[in-house]
Amino acid sequence: MSILKKIYKYIYINISAKLNHERYARNIGVNAGENLHIYGNPIGMFGTEPWCIKLGNDVHITREVVFITHDGGTLLFRDKFPDLEITSPITVGNKVYIGVRSIILPGVTIGNNCIIGAGSVVTKNVEDNSVVAGVPARYIKSTDDYLKKIQQNSLKIGHLVGKEKDDELKKIFNYQKTKS
Repeated sequence: MSILKKIYKYIYINISAKLNHERYARNIGVNAGENLHIYGNPIGMFGTEPWCIKLGNDVHITREVVFITHDGGTLLFRDKFPDLEITSPITVGNKVYIGVRSIILPGVTIGNNCIIGAGSVVTKNVEDNSVVAGVPARYIKSTDDYLKKIQQNSLKIGHLVGKEKDDELKKIFNYQKTKS
């Protein structure tokens, strides 16, 4: 590949990462379904083998989530075992929310209709309709039970966006601007 093509590819990928996170994921090789939502900078999110990651439909990936498809610890043994390699795909089902700073490790399959709590390290498969959280991630409750709980605690403003939502939240929490 010529140097100009390499420069073009680098610039194109990095600009697309800033302008359209979902297109960036697809451009680097992530197999992504419909309605992918990536919140935050996706550079580095999908590791060194993005083509080993399959995302279903209606997947929400929040800031600083990392998908790791290989075991880097094998490098310590390559002097004696040069062929040693552990890489395994990651599969995420449909209607999945992955919370801030979660880490998804090699070989994990996350089922449909799942929530991964913020800061979780997912080391094992997650069954359909599950809420998991923790280090390592463990089952907390079903998504049905989670829905019942959040319906009771809802502020009932999820339909609002932007300034309208901010104004309503300020009212609810009695926000008063401090003088500078």
